[in-house]
Amino acid sequence: MDERAGQFSVGGVSPYRIFSRGEWAKLRADTPLTLNLEDLVKLQSLNDPISLEEVAAIYLPLSRLLSLYVAATQGLFKATQRFLMAEDGKMPYVIGLAGSVSVGKSTMARVLTTLLSRWPNTPKVQLVTTDGFLLPNAELNARGIMNKKGFPESYDTPALLRFLSDVKAGKRKVRAPVYSHLVYDVVPGEETIVDRPDILILEGLNVLEPVRLPKEGSAIPFVSDFFDFSIYLDADEDDLYTWYVERFMRLRETAFRDPRSFFRRFAELSEEQARETAEDIWRSINLLNLRENILPTRQRADLILRKGAAHEIVEVALRRL
Repeated sequence: MDERAGQFSVGGVSPYRIFSRGEWAKLRADTPLTLNLEDLVKLQSLNDPISLEEVAAIYLPLSRLLSLYVAATQGLFKATQRFLMAEDGKMPYVIGLAGSVSVGKSTMARVLTTLLSRWPNTPKVQLVTTDGFLLPNAELNARGIMNKKGFPESYDTPALLRFLSDVKAGKRKVRAPVYSHLVYDVVPGEETIVDRPDILILEGLNVLEPVRLPKEGSAIPFVSDFFDFSIYLDADEDDLYTWYVERFMRLRETAFRDPRSFFRRFAELSEEQARETAEDIWRSINLLNLRENILPTRQRADLILRKGAAHEIVEVALRRL
């Protein structure tokens, strides 16, 4: 396995163990398949096909590994509480999920949430996306960065850090803002309540992004400081481009036709114009964000799942403990 370290190594030295799809699938052991085809149809996103075979080969071994990690962390937390003579509390296990636009993070996050919630020691699993922590469109326009939506500077990072700090401290009913992809904006007054889950999955483009460390040693937290485990969903640029354009063209025939849609104007474009528009958005925004901000964080992940052109995971890299 290790001789395939490739892009995950420098000078032949890698912090990861590399598994082929087949090798990883064997680590499922006797983990039962708790999803059926009807469940899967409800969980998958537009233009992100996923099969029960993919769940069995990739997600069941991952859910088994995470269940073991969570149980060990829960035991360590209880031991620490006893040592500190602290009152009994609860510290959620936080998983960060990063990756490019159109790579399939939403489907993966929902499938993983469902699988983990069916393990006996983690019955309560919640999913939050960082989209809700984007600055409202009015603020992005006021700052002149509407075309940088999804870049690190477009988020209310202090609010996201406060949210994670409260969740990790075991506080009750922590609130997260809600984002609508239909209107392409944060929804005023709408919130997701996170109430001391066993596991919180935080999904977003830039969740592994570090900050510039101050020379004087001031304390500046990263979003990833609050993670117990992190995952990067990876794919080649050419595949990401293809998937993005395909999704855009499908949305042109569906969601974009909704009168409430922020992208309603794209529904009236000819097929050629729509494809050119999608290609331009990909090159000028999403590809730029990928190269400048998202891809450089890949090596910070505990687990890297690499997708092939058929949307299937073809390689798994797991960071050594």
